[in-house]
Amino acid sequence: MAMTTSLTWMQEKKLQICLGGKKFSLLCKASERQFSSSNLFEICCNQGPILIVIYGEHVIGAYVSENYQRETPVSILLFAFQETEVSACNIGSHNPVKLFGEIVSDSKNLGFFINLWEQKVTMNLKIKKKLNLPECNNISFQECEVFRCEDLLDTRKIQGATVLLESLLSDLRTYKPYRELVHQTRILLLGPTGAGKSSFFNSVKSVFQGYVTHQALVGSGTTGITEQYRTYSIKDGKGGKSLPFILCDTMGLDEEEGMCMGDILHILKGHISDRYQFNFMKPITPGHGNWNDFPLLQDRIHCVAIVLDANSVEYLSSEMVAKIKRIRREMIKCGMAHVVLLTNVDSMALIRKEDLIDIYRCMPVKLKLETVHGKLGFALSDILVVSNYTSEWTLDPVKDVLILSALRQMLWAADDFLEDLPPEETDLPPLSTS
Repeated sequence: MAMTTSLTWMQEKKLQICLGGKKFSLLCKASERQFSSSNLFEICCNQGPILIVIYGEHVIGAYVSENYQRETPVSILLFAFQETEVSACNIGSHNPVKLFGEIVSDSKNLGFFINLWEQKVTMNLKIKKKLNLPECNNISFQECEVFRCEDLLDTRKIQGATVLLESLLSDLRTYKPYRELVHQTRILLLGPTGAGKSSFFNSVKSVFQGYVTHQALVGSGTTGITEQYRTYSIKDGKGGKSLPFILCDTMGLDEEEGMCMGDILHILKGHISDRYQFNFMKPITPGHGNWNDFPLLQDRIHCVAIVLDANSVEYLSSEMVAKIKRIRREMIKCGMAHVVLLTNVDSMALIRKEDLIDIYRCMPVKLKLETVHGKLGFALSDILVVSNYTSEWTLDPVKDVLILSALRQMLWAADDFLEDLPPEETDLPPLSTS
């Protein structure tokens, strides 16, 4: 049966951050080795950097950053948890055999010693103070675990992300809307001011251009820039052909100002053309220069992405929640495909770059998805996360994979919408069922 660590997710994440982005593979538990110091020491040898975690009234341990042998001094970092916070203390280089494994005469000089047989930890007063531990003589423990430490984002994972990126690029370049009912699928980006709508378009364009670009001007915080309705067709590389999708950027939603509900409905139905200047006081009316009297299927929206900042979902006002729910009800009425796009996931607490490679498994992201589901009613499977390019100068394959994966999900949702349209709206005969 596979061993299971006693480390909580939060403790593991805190240690990963403190140790510069490491993943921990459990090698052994002292209880399964009869608390034998020689057995445990032999397992630790030639494993590369290791992490020793001791569980008692306090969770404490040691990080050995180098591969070690019995008589080779290595640098040792001690740590201790106080609830979810961690304190650390570097005690310099020592022979690892003196850390635990055998009772040695100079254990007092070491300042820290793990007595596996008696299941006690001895440390001097100076170290206890640095680790914010009580000034008791010995610290008893019930379990000791040893982990091998490796870089979370190693070369192999970067190469894997690069391979996946190439596959996504190929899929999107060759994508064709359902039954080719339209030449380009239209995706509408809606959301509060400053949520990252324009940044998402910029990020998608950057991936296909091969460098970071900022065609759409971007605001900051709660200050938006977009005041026009923009329909962006993206080319495959500089001077390349247009890709089979269009991203439609809008003015931000606001409790009092922002887009009118009427304008949103007109955009969904294809009545509003590119560069329409929004007026939060009143929606567009027929006869306006940007009004399309007879929109075709290619003018309509085929999927809507509600864009939200992952860091502010919990703080959406009741007015904003009500507005988004109303928009969602209108989309459901007309059978419109819709998803949620959570941006700025990389700036969430406890999320680091290496987490982006498997972001949907991260506990803070799971909790965030649950919050959106509970607050706004969207299905968990319809909530996508991305890390937009906002301040970077160079592309990152891990970010690119998140961006293109979200885009592909939107296109699949749009295909579902097109497939579900009645024949009279498609100008094509129904598919044969034979």
